[in-house]
Amino acid sequence: MEKTRILLIRHGESEANRERRFAGHSDFPLTEKGRRQAECTADYIARTYSVDRVYASDLCRAYDTALAVARRFSLDVIPEPDLREIFAGEWEGLPFDEIRARFDKDFGVWTSDVGNSACTGGEKVSQLQSRVLTALLRIAEENPGKTVAIGTHATPIRATECALRGKPLSEMHEVPWVSNASVTELCYADRALSLVSVGESRHLDSMQSSLPDNV
Repeated sequence: MEKTRILLIRHGESEANRERRFAGHSDFPLTEKGRRQAECTADYIARTYSVDRVYASDLCRAYDTALAVARRFSLDVIPEPDLREIFAGEWEGLPFDEIRARFDKDFGVWTSDVGNSACTGGEKVSQLQSRVLTALLRIAEENPGKTVAIGTHATPIRATECALRGKPLSEMHEVPWVSNASVTELCYADRALSLVSVGESRHLDSMQSSLPDNV
């Protein structure tokens, strides 16, 4: 079977990132910096790869990041809700300090043992990992031998890396976050996904964001 290349792109800086809010499924747009990051990443991908198809989470921060890539190749962006960030339930859109104050027990698990955590009234990380991996495998099967760019979010990339490194979710806290507008490359061959590179962001130079503690 032909190998398929998958480029996972974390969205550029969002208003939630800047305001230190837990975005989840809330549709926070990119900041001006985030848009510049998206364009810079699109330039990097256009220099480095030949992209055949572009998918994205239907949340605008990821969709608009992917759109910058799609324009370089005169492609459309295919929206894919299963590539969304974790559904944060009662944490949706709240400042991190407020979540910590109101939901101390659940948020404590998020910060210390993220793989076994669940947002209060929302999704478990295990549920997110399952839906994202299912979507990635389906997309890979639909695009044999192609290069596919995907705009998505921090927790989906972290949970995917955890799985592809063969780590149980209890060890996901050992897998670092990737930064805004970074590129993680996967390969799909013999009906399995594997990691090629993680969190490439050197192309961003002075526009790099600090590693996220929010999504």
